[in-house]
Amino acid sequence: MKIIVCVKQVPDAKDVRLDPKTNTLSREGVQAIMNPYDRHALEEAVRLKEQHGGTVTVLSMGPPQAEAMLREAVSCGADEAVLVSDRAFAGADTWATTYTLAMAIKKIDDFDLILCGKQAIDGDTAQVGPGLAERLDIPFVAYVRKINNCIANIMQVERLMDDGYDLLEVPLPALFTVVKEINEPRIPSLKGKMRAKKIDITKLTAVDIEADLEQLGLKGSTTQVVKVFSPELKGARAILAGTADEQVTQLYDKLLPLL
Repeated sequence: MKIIVCVKQVPDAKDVRLDPKTNTLSREGVQAIMNPYDRHALEEAVRLKEQHGGTVTVLSMGPPQAEAMLREAVSCGADEAVLVSDRAFAGADTWATTYTLAMAIKKIDDFDLILCGKQAIDGDTAQVGPGLAERLDIPFVAYVRKINNCIANIMQVERLMDDGYDLLEVPLPALFTVVKEINEPRIPSLKGKMRAKKIDITKLTAVDIEADLEQLGLKGSTTQVVKVFSPELKGARAILAGTADEQVTQLYDKLLPLL
């Protein structure tokens, strides 16, 4: 089984700051980490490889420094790493990002399954997974909490729902986005770390993936962030005391003037 895992380097959520001039996340001086949901996708890919054989390729679109994250993914069990990096990709929204990733995957060519985290913690759109599946014209399942088995290129998965889960059978090749409930990511082994230091990471540019420059980066994006701001912190607060009925009455009296 040949599995591709899409991973993204994101700023640590504890250090997220906004740049009021560019309306984008400020990454300067902020620690970069692998998107937490993507860690679960990587772990599931490695487990599937251990069960069924095959290879795991990690793929990321990002700046040159994302190479460190890809080496970390190799230390956790990935076999190959591909970094799609070019200044032409800068400013890409999810539409342009899925185009770039799709072109890169077509360059990789052969795969049975693509795994992604359900969303990235910096944008929180959850659009890249389904958008990529649409670009590649393959079946897609979101919020996968468990992969049960794979028989004759049919994979049985459980999709997390508000009131339980759906049991689905999906023909391969396909793309799944996974939730954190699917597994517990492993800690890199010493052997894995040594291998990650030596591995050659494949680097692809816009020319390498034969992309249309008009569909890349800011130019190829169909959405634009007009304004970004942090909510104003207000210090006014009140603590309600008494029985539940008394607190309801107090809350009603406070909210009534605002209606």
